[in-house]
Amino acid sequence: MKRTRKLGTLAAAVMLPLSLALAACGGSGSTSEASASAGGSGSSDSLTVWAWDPNFNIAAMKEAEKIYQEDHPDFSLNIVETPWDDLQTKLTTLAQSQQTSELPDIFLIQNNACQKNVINYPELFSDYSDSSVDFSEFPDSVKAYCTVDGKQYGVPFDQGTAITALRTDVLEQAGLTVDDFTDITWDKFLELGKQVKEKTGMPLLSGQAGSSDTIMMMLQSAGASLFDDDGNPTIVDNTALEASINMYKELVDAGVFLEVNSWDEYVNTLVNSQVAGTINGAWIIASIQTADDQSGKWNITNLPKLDGVDGATNYSANGGSSWAISSNANYDLASDFLAKTFAGSTELYDTILPTTGAIANWTPAGQSDVYSEPSEFFGGQKIFQMIVEYGSKVPSNNTGAYYYEARDAVSSAIQEIIAGSDMDDSLKQAQENVEFAMQ
Repeated sequence: MKRTRKLGTLAAAVMLPLSLALAACGGSGSTSEASASAGGSGSSDSLTVWAWDPNFNIAAMKEAEKIYQEDHPDFSLNIVETPWDDLQTKLTTLAQSQQTSELPDIFLIQNNACQKNVINYPELFSDYSDSSVDFSEFPDSVKAYCTVDGKQYGVPFDQGTAITALRTDVLEQAGLTVDDFTDITWDKFLELGKQVKEKTGMPLLSGQAGSSDTIMMMLQSAGASLFDDDGNPTIVDNTALEASINMYKELVDAGVFLEVNSWDEYVNTLVNSQVAGTINGAWIIASIQTADDQSGKWNITNLPKLDGVDGATNYSANGGSSWAISSNANYDLASDFLAKTFAGSTELYDTILPTTGAIANWTPAGQSDVYSEPSEFFGGQKIFQMIVEYGSKVPSNNTGAYYYEARDAVSSAIQEIIAGSDMDDSLKQAQENVEFAMQ
């Protein structure tokens, strides 16, 4: 029986189709030969799923199918490979055309786009009120991405928990160890970065020019946001944002942070020994580990925290996604499947960790033997166990329905400020741009 649980308190807003940029942890690829517009399976023992990245998200879903089949042998999934930008466009189109019967049973959604879609298109979603998913077993910070009016609309999947990853051999040349970078402030990090640059000639960090990833991680580490609780932009007079931008500019000006022009160039700075480390979502580990000659030369630790900012911590996130149940779903089957796999199976996460590198947001998974195994590449550290622990400490923040518009506006402002523009003027213009978009 298909049951719809819609968000009743917010009216659906009409939006033009969007083509949102793929998050680094998302992945690309073409839609599979099966019709990507195929709706829910309509079967009592089958579900249709939309997701992207066959080597990550889809691989995990196939393993979940096998685990659920152990107690439900007639169960099957119809997984339709759908890149995130295509998936977002399909959701928008189906909402505007009121063709909700074309929705799958389950679809993957980028965390930072979840609230926006639920608020603007409530008719596409079922909430988890009547499911058996125990959301107390997920960190508050990741649950918040898909929480609207106190109801949950997504089961968190992949880890966006942020880490500081550092080359221990380079640090040794500067007379330092990873312990010197643990539980520190950004002011101390800048000081140590200057020391590394002086002793080795290498910047500590790198990133894409014009990207606000580092700023957003700094901001969330203090539980701060670009929006208030009512969804109004707070780019102007935002103490945590101003502190983040000031620190970022200091890092760039001191040569501690190397700005590059593209994602590929960023990854190359890591694998080609152009920088001594990075701060990013834990998914960056997969890229770092492609440099076989660097095995044993890396360690991870937590993030620096902002000085003089209320609520500042050493923990943050960047990226991640969640499993949503559509309004067209076989709700009972879809919710039971997710409750017993992505929200209930240590076996699932033990299986997909070595093959996909998908680190669980589901806290009990972090207690398994697989998660406690030392990583040879990262100098014997139990990195997966560490990352799950970090994830449990990430502050929640309000992404808001216009997260991407605000993020883009702040990214432009950062470029102007780095080039010498007045911060107050640039941030005021950024807020006006977001307010215009919201109209």
